[in-house]
Amino acid sequence: MSALNSCANANNNSDTTDNTNKLNDTIMTTIHLTKQQFLEKVVNYETNPTEWKYLGEKPAIIDFYATWCGPCKMLSPVLEELAAEYGDKLVIYKIDTDKEKELAGAFGIRSVPTLLFVPMEGQPQMAMGALGKADLKKAIEQVLLVK
Repeated sequence: MSALNSCANANNNSDTTDNTNKLNDTIMTTIHLTKQQFLEKVVNYETNPTEWKYLGEKPAIIDFYATWCGPCKMLSPVLEELAAEYGDKLVIYKIDTDKEKELAGAFGIRSVPTLLFVPMEGQPQMAMGALGKADLKKAIEQVLLVK
């Protein structure tokens, strides 16, 4: 996977609203998570700090982003397209690193965007920078949807 661009993590107090996306019946979208939701849906690293135990029911991509980051803004619509394209085969979560500093710190996020590819079995893989759609699809097929 090749990284295109990323932003250094900065403390920017830009005003953001909580746009938690909901799954609707026809189109899958990305889902914004809080730390508590992450602990319930992805991995509870507080209860089990030494072992990765994925709690999800389908493979996932986790986008660690910031609202002020240009490459993050470029990546966002691509992730929305992929969420719609892959439908119920995978889920794409988004973590706002400015709102969820503790969560970003727990995963050592130093620049955004950083993507965490979480297969159903095995260890997750991390990629830094805004990947192009073709690279994302390749990673999805090779890391997340392998049979």
